[in-house]
This record gives sequence, structure tokens and C-alpha cells, in this order.
Amino acid sequence: MQKGNIGVTTENIFPVIKKFLYSDHEIFLREIVSNAIDATQKLKTLYERGEFKGELGTPKVTVKLGTDTITVSDNGIGLTAEEIEKYINQIALSGATDFLEKYKDSANNIIGHFGLGFYSAFMVSKKVEIVTKSYREGSQAVKWSCDGSPEYTLEECEKAERGTDIIMYIDDDSKEFLSESRISGILNKYCRFLPVEIAFGKKKDWKEGKQIETEEDNIINDTTPLWTRKPSELKEEDYKEFYRKLYPMSDEPLFWIHLNVDFPFHLTGILYFPKVKSNLELQKNKILLFCNQVYVTDEVEGIVPDFLTLMHGVIDSPDIPLNVSRSYLQSDSNVKKISTYISKKVSDRLQQIFKNDRKEFEEKWNDLKIFIHYGMLTEEDFYDKASKFSLLQDTDGNKYTYDEYKNLVSSEQTDKEGNVIYLYSNNKEKEYSFIENAKNKGYNVLLLDGQLDVALISLLERKFEKTRFTRVDSDSVENLILKNNYKSSQLTEPRREVLTGIFESQLPAMEKKEFHVQTQPMGENGAPVMITQAEYMRRMKDMASIQAGMSFYSDMPDMYNLLLNEEHPLIKRVLANAEEICADKLQPIDKKKAELESRRKALYDARSSKKEDEVPQSEKDELFEIEKEITAAKSEKEAILAQYAADNSTVKQLIDITLLQNNMLSGEALNNFVKRSIELMK
Repeated sequence: MQKGNIGVTTENIFPVIKKFLYSDHEIFLREIVSNAIDATQKLKTLYERGEFKGELGTPKVTVKLGTDTITVSDNGIGLTAEEIEKYINQIALSGATDFLEKYKDSANNIIGHFGLGFYSAFMVSKKVEIVTKSYREGSQAVKWSCDGSPEYTLEECEKAERGTDIIMYIDDDSKEFLSESRISGILNKYCRFLPVEIAFGKKKDWKEGKQIETEEDNIINDTTPLWTRKPSELKEEDYKEFYRKLYPMSDEPLFWIHLNVDFPFHLTGILYFPKVKSNLELQKNKILLFCNQVYVTDEVEGIVPDFLTLMHGVIDSPDIPLNVSRSYLQSDSNVKKISTYISKKVSDRLQQIFKNDRKEFEEKWNDLKIFIHYGMLTEEDFYDKASKFSLLQDTDGNKYTYDEYKNLVSSEQTDKEGNVIYLYSNNKEKEYSFIENAKNKGYNVLLLDGQLDVALISLLERKFEKTRFTRVDSDSVENLILKNNYKSSQLTEPRREVLTGIFESQLPAMEKKEFHVQTQPMGENGAPVMITQAEYMRRMKDMASIQAGMSFYSDMPDMYNLLLNEEHPLIKRVLANAEEICADKLQPIDKKKAELESRRKALYDARSSKKEDEVPQSEKDELFEIEKEITAAKSEKEAILAQYAADNSTVKQLIDITLLQNNMLSGEALNNFVKRSIELMK
């Protein structure tokens, strides 16, 4: 029997392994099984080269559970005593201090940087034994044993067949790994597509109401998964069945892309376009990364462009730089090439589908658009390609490419400055009346109700020449697209003040909502009162909900315009009635206010050519008093109008109808509106 110390530069590596790798301790089984797979494949390679003349047999890895052990066995290449000394007993570690400091926060770094795949067994084991016999003719079987200290024993033993058994005596604090279901779960997670059969226990059948173990091995993996096969061999149902195997609770995928490239890097895989739900984050990390069919991770950022992390499927590449634990990705030029390749393949596939079957593409557009929009927003190169097949959908359900839509609307929707105005709605039901008004005027309205459409609008405004997007409820239909025949207000300032004062006095106070009352000529058949929301502030608030650093806008109140149609008979009647009833009170106020404003103008005109220190103090004092008197006159006028409006059911009814139309009427106000409506019908 040979005894010795494992060649490490730390006094004891095993407490380090247990302490720093504990969070990832289930990977021990993946590492041990992967080593066993490698051993069988190495023997197969030697056999194919003629360097091994013996009987190859059927390559297989077996995982067995004992009372307090887990054993992983293979019939592969095996090890000699010299090879154990070289590959097991010599671990090249840097100094203990640097080692602990540099890698204390990352289990994956420790394993990968130092080649500790086999030693991950000590994360869960109090003792590990290797019983192995080399494929070499005349080899003596040997047994290596270590109890978690730097000391080991190596002795000759009996073993009939070539190959290796790794026997792990499970520690008391890791007894969970002696559960059949726990081991089955780990094998299914990491090893379900390994290229050599893995047997774990025996298959079970139901007999007489209970499970009976059969003599047949329970093979837990598919050795030739779909991505390893040629696309020409596969049918549509094969791809769908594989997707169901990967994601059993998901809806059927929209499309898929079979990746297969040998130069300048090796990459295979299948990527699926799933039906995407409303939450972006919940859909991420569904792509499974493999290295030679060994599962690595589902965190593929850096390998797959960010927008494609919404896709599902499998990528397998030996050229992605991984550590031995196959869990830590490092960025290098290969990763960038692979990312670029995948992005190009996706855009080419979408272009192909669009070109060959536009009808099917349009039918699936609402599910596809989040991928495409996300890509356009985050990848300049992808935008250049996707802009050829990305679609705009109008409120009638018609879909257009960007060029098609510009040609459709340019003639009717170009304003007096030469800008093409793209009208859009975020909500067909909520903005129905605005959409109808626009359509009646000959305009087309887009439906932009996707979760990324707010950001997309800003992108398209930068990309399209002389184009502006305007939500259909941001102004009256007459003002959405200003033409040369724009019709301005015909009311005098005093009359406008009467009208706005009446309605301002009756607007309810609402939390985080502010209203600004304006008058506009909107035709006698237009709505008497309308609520609009200015495009800029509303868009900034929408952006704040999806973009960090814009919370300033989200905290601001919503700003609305209450537009009074000065040409509508009801508004005319309210104005005329107020002027008649309040004439005796308003006329002297308006006269006094006009005289004050005239004097204020004269004072400002006189001082326009003077420096501030040249203006006499008497004029400054007079101007100050005039401003006070004008403010007092306005307040007096507003009080008179408020008193009039308080008894005017038409004003209140018009305001409430408009609030109701915009989902702003509830509670007591809604109840009062219903009562008033009934009274008015009597």
C-alpha cells in the first residue's frame, strides 16, 4: 500500500471546497458523471483509431445509491496507478492567501480555475474511493482512498472489468443526496442529453396496485437529442415534440431555428419563438446552454444577444469558454462571434418567413413583435435588418411594413411644416371616440399597445425623416395635424374668460391630476367638451414606467386639457346665458380690468427703452398696484362665474359626461351624475 499527501500548496484544500462551494454543491454529480462520460468516449476514440484492440462493448455510465454511498461507474478508459498520481494527486494551486481572497465569492471560479472537477465530490462526501482498472493490456486494478484530508492511500485491488468506480461516502450534512428523487432530479437537470447512456436504478412497472422493479436498466438520458441531428432528417412534429419535452407547460411555439455551424466556431442548437406573455422578465433564461451535451446554465447573457434571451431552446458549443465546472462564462472574441451569428440567423429566418408566407407572419405578429421590437431597440444591426419586415398595425387590424405605411398616410397626414404625422392609440376601447373622429376626417390610426411601443415610438421618430408620432387623444382632431387652413378661436378675451371661468370653477379636485381649460372651434357637430392629454408629458410619464432614471416624470401629476368647443350649440348657450344673467356684475369689472390692462401696457411700453435703474420708483409702484387690482378683478370675476355655474346643471352635466368618457368619474360624483341625469329627463 502506498501512502502520501495530495500535492496542494494550501495546508488543507477540503475545508475550502466545502466552505466556498457549498452553494453549488449539487454540481458534484454532474462533474463526476461528466468525467465518466469522458472516460468512455476516450476509449471509443482509441478503438476507432485502432489503438485499442479489445472488446468495446456498449458504453454506459451507471449511478447507484447505497445506504450511505453514491457510486458512479463507467466501462471506459480507466486509470493506472501512475495516472492517478498524475491526475488525482497533483493539484496545482496558487498560494493559499491569494486563492481564498480572489475566489472566495465564486464557487464556479474555484472549480474551473483549478481543475477541481473530481474534487467537487468532497463537497458532499466524508470519504471518496476510486476503484479503477486501465484499458491497457495487463493493467493492475488499483484503489485510491481519501477521507477529506491531504492524506490518501493507493493500493492494488481486484476488479474484473476495465473502467472506474467513484464511490462517495456521503457526509452527515448532505444526506439529502441519498434520496432517489433528489439524485433523479439532478441527473435530469444536468445529464438528460449526455451522449452515453446513463443508468440510474431499474425501470418500474405497476402490478397489483404497486410499483415493482424490473430487471431493465432505467436509462435517464437521450443520447441523440434533436440538435445533434441533421435538419433534413427531422419533421415539424419532431421539433414540436422536443419543445414539449423541454417546456411541458408551455403553449406550442411559433417558429424555430435550427443552428448548425462548424466554422469559425462550432455551434449547434435549436431556438424557438414562444408565445410571449406580458412580463418580460418571467420569460427570460429559458435557453439552455450545453457544452458537448452537458448542461451548463440557463443564464446565457453575453452569449445570446439580450433581446433573444426571450427565446426558448438549446445552444451547444464546445467553443464557448467555460471552466471545468461548465458553469462560468468568460467573455472573449468567440462569444462575440457566436452572439453576432445567432442574431443574424434569427433575422434571416424572420425575413424568410415574412417573404415566403406573409399571411402566416401577420397572423403571428402580435406574438412575434416583442422579440423584434426588443431587438430593434437594443441592437443597431438588428434594426437595419428588421425594419424590412417589422410591421405597423392600425386600429382596423391591417398590417403594413414601414415603407407601405408611409406611402399610405403621407398625402393626408402631412402638416403645414412638411412633417408626416403618425396618429396612434394605446387603447382602442378607451380612446374609441378619438379614433372615430380621426377616421371620419380621413386619417389612419395605428394601434401601439405593446409593452415596448412607448420606447419604439421614440426610436422610429429618430429613424424616420420628418415624422412625428401623436397619440390620437392628445388634442382635438382639428389640431392633431395642423394644416394651412387652421381655424383659430373667434372669441374675444373677456368672453373666453367667462367660458373658461365657468367650467374651471366646477372641475372636481382629483389626486395627481391637473386640468387646464381651453376653448377651440371644433365645429357645431363636434363634441361640446373634450379631455385631451398633451403628447410630451404623457409620453415622458410612460417612458418613466419602463426606464430607470426618469422617476421625476412619474412623480408629476397627469396634465389634462379640458377643451370647450366654442362652436357647439350647448357651449354657445351656456356662454350667452351667463353673459345675460351676469351682465350687470361683469360689465363694470371687465371695463375696469380693460382700463387697468391698457394703463399697464402703456407703462411697459414707456420703460421698454430704459434700463431698470432709469425707471422712476413712482412708475414701479403704480405698476405694482395695477397688477394687484387686475388680480383682484380676476378673482372677483371668477367668484361671480362660479356662483352662476354652481346652479347650472348643464355645465356640471357636460363636465361629468366628459369625465365619465375618460374613466375619471366614480364614487359620489358618479352617483350625483346619475341622479342629475334622471332629473334632466323628467
